[in-house]
Amino acid sequence: MLSSPSGGGKSTIARHLLDAREDCVYSVSATTRPRREREENGIHYYFLTRAEFEARIARDEFLEWAEYGDHLYGTLRSEVQGGLASGRHVVLDIEVQGAEQLRARMPGAVHVFVLPPSAGKLVQRLKDRGTEGHDAVARRLRIASDELDLAPRYDYVIVNDDLVDAVAQVAAILEVESRRVSRIANLPEVVDHLREGLMSSSRD
Repeated sequence: MLSSPSGGGKSTIARHLLDAREDCVYSVSATTRPRREREENGIHYYFLTRAEFEARIARDEFLEWAEYGDHLYGTLRSEVQGGLASGRHVVLDIEVQGAEQLRARMPGAVHVFVLPPSAGKLVQRLKDRGTEGHDAVARRLRIASDELDLAPRYDYVIVNDDLVDAVAQVAAILEVESRRVSRIANLPEVVDHLREGLMSSSRD
C-alpha cells in the first residue's frame, strides 16, 4: 500500500514497479474526479459519477473510500480479491484517509509512505501538472501538510528523490516482507521434509 501527499509520486512508483515485476498486480481505484488527458478508464482509475460511486458505497463494494479535494476515491473489493486470488502482490495507491481504513480491515497489508525530497519539489510537481488552478493547488498543499503527520503510522518510509532508487526500495520491501515467517504458508512442510532428510542421512 503506497501513500503520499498529492504530487509525492506514489502513482509513478507504482506504475514502474508493475512494469518491472510480473508478480505484482495493480488495484485500480475508483474516483469521481474528472479524467485527465491521457488517462484511461479501467487502467488509471475507474471514473464514476458521484451517484454511481455512492450507489457502490451503499452496496458495500469498497474496502475503503474517502473524500479528497471535493472528489471521492475508493478501493473496490473486487480489485483486491481478484489480485490476491491470482497469487500475486496487490499494489494499492491510496490516500492516507483510505489507508487508515484499510489498516483495520487488512492487518497483513504492508504500508509504505512516500515522502517528497523537499517542500519546494512537491510544490513544483503539483504546478507542473497544469491540471488545476492556483486555489486547487493551494488546497492540496494544505492537505499535504496534514497528511505528513501520519507518516509515523506506516511500516516503511522512502524519499522519492530519484525514481529508479525509489522503485528499487519498494521492490526491496516486497522481497523482505515475502520472507516473513508468517507469510510462508508451506514452511512447516518444508521444515518437515528437511528434517526427514537429515534423519534418514543420520541412519546411513
